[in-house]
Amino acid sequence: MTLHRLDWFIVVASLLICFVPALFFGKRAGSSTTEFFASGRSVPWWLAGLSMVATTFSSDTPNWVTQQVRQYGVAGNWQWWAFVLTGVSTVFFFARLWRRSGVMTDLEFYELRYSGRAARVVRGFRAVYLGLFFNCFIMGMVTLAACKIANILFAMPPWETILVLGVLNVVFAAHSGLWGVLVIDMVQFVIKMTAVIAAAYFSLVAVARHTGTGDSALAGLHTLVRTLAPQQVTFRSGGQPVLSPIDGHGQPILDIMPNFAMSELALMIFIMPIAIGWWANWYPGAEPGGGSYIAQRMLASKSEKDSLGGTLFFNLAHYVLRPWPWIVTALCSIIIYPELKDIAVAFPGADPRLIGHDSAFPAMLKFLPVGFVGLMVGGLIAANSSTILTHLNWGSSYLVHDFYRRFINTTAGERHYVNVGRLCTVALYIVAALLSLVLESAQDAFEVLISIGAGTGLLYLLRWYWWRINAMCEVVAMISSFTVSVVFFIMKKTGHALPFAQTVVFSVALTTACWMVAAFTTRGTTRDQLIAFYLKVRPAGPGWTAIRDAAGVSAAEAMRHGDNMGQATLGWISGCLTIWSSLFAIGNFLYGRTSAALALSAVFVVSGLTLLRVVNHLWDDRGATAS
Repeated sequence: MTLHRLDWFIVVASLLICFVPALFFGKRAGSSTTEFFASGRSVPWWLAGLSMVATTFSSDTPNWVTQQVRQYGVAGNWQWWAFVLTGVSTVFFFARLWRRSGVMTDLEFYELRYSGRAARVVRGFRAVYLGLFFNCFIMGMVTLAACKIANILFAMPPWETILVLGVLNVVFAAHSGLWGVLVIDMVQFVIKMTAVIAAAYFSLVAVARHTGTGDSALAGLHTLVRTLAPQQVTFRSGGQPVLSPIDGHGQPILDIMPNFAMSELALMIFIMPIAIGWWANWYPGAEPGGGSYIAQRMLASKSEKDSLGGTLFFNLAHYVLRPWPWIVTALCSIIIYPELKDIAVAFPGADPRLIGHDSAFPAMLKFLPVGFVGLMVGGLIAANSSTILTHLNWGSSYLVHDFYRRFINTTAGERHYVNVGRLCTVALYIVAALLSLVLESAQDAFEVLISIGAGTGLLYLLRWYWWRINAMCEVVAMISSFTVSVVFFIMKKTGHALPFAQTVVFSVALTTACWMVAAFTTRGTTRDQLIAFYLKVRPAGPGWTAIRDAAGVSAAEAMRHGDNMGQATLGWISGCLTIWSSLFAIGNFLYGRTSAALALSAVFVVSGLTLLRVVNHLWDDRGATAS
């Protein structure tokens, strides 16, 4: 792909608009760790929500979605659509609790919630485990996607991509702190959404031209539906997806719901995520109960209302606004590049080792006209930066605030800790860049992350609502989930692999059993610590009845100052229905299935009005604890 003068102008303009405003936050960010890692706890809801959705909109995301669509059809997206249940539960059950806790990072929560040496061990270990290992693994995924995109489009070797993006991201992350990240995210989201919508539009035009049915996106859309509607995805023994006429033994490409006759596929892409995955698995950005950079934004919000509002806005934008441009582009790629060899032929300068189904998205970008190429390149850089910048700041906050400051050097000044955070920023990117060179695909990395966190999710939900959860439960859960995932990894490498869905079921069962045993057999959190936590955070539900009574708080007072679980449950249900109905209504309108689209639109209106009613009640001063 060749960038013309106009494209270069747009790329430079996009970068300047994104990054220059962040330069003005360097002095403010450097004044204290609260400013550098939590933006002084003064972030409004709309900025917090925009930053969350921009962070999860990374350069690897459209690649991963494209891979799912090409291998499993549109229904393959249920692997992440199921996390709607997780995200909306965070809005109504956990967002305000996080903000009330007053901690700087979600790891500081451990010493607020638990007591004794175990609490310190958990905080210190997870600071390194998540801040260094897990965090760098995620950044390695994102960097791998950037390398694949640059290799397909410009035949750039990975080291060049890593160097260019590394300089850009590290400089701004180290200089501007979280304030700079938030401002960059706000601008980048607009650029990225514009770019992917343009990619979908011109992909449809390319389909129309490729099939000789016209020269417009509308003609391309009609051709796309007409061509793929009678097609299904089936699999060769090697796992290579192929197209065939629908006969009931494959997954119809356009169907939003899976074909349950294909039991193994349905188990992997729908049943497991919707029945177990959303509450049992820990995955960054969709953690049960909230965590990582989602918790960071909630903790940086200026009030409980802003924490709740920002998280709700994130889920609506994350699941409704973004998916269909990616899906449409992925569907177009099936017609233009039905097999991987077609991508290799179209891009002879690309490294064959980097070509996979996730390469089909950047391959479709060749159809962008002059000007839009520059917008897309600027958007891809923005997508990469918004995620990398967040993970650099988030990982540094763990290593500095929860490890170095807590256990190594406890008496230094604020500027010292900020400078250490900046050094950590550089080191984290170097490690992530090295990891990106050994990863093979976004799906492989996704499965590793899911398997490592399998079985820990329920623990992260219940620790807010059941006093018996203690620090040793966290230790046991981490050790058992990691051990089980290593065992399955060894089995896979020695030729005894189990289907991924089965490994997740076994991991969840074994890990959950281990930490539940620990809850009843290990030394619990001290009564004084539990009472202090309850009085500060005011968690609701029967799991805290004994502690509430010990604190001298009546049930009526608890209801008055705590959360209304009935309203929260209604908000959760209506929120999920609002997101899914609107998401699927859009898809059915695109398919021309008007009756189904109108029915889903009616569900959207009813559930949306209910959601607004619940949110207005929770935002009312009588329905929320003062911040």
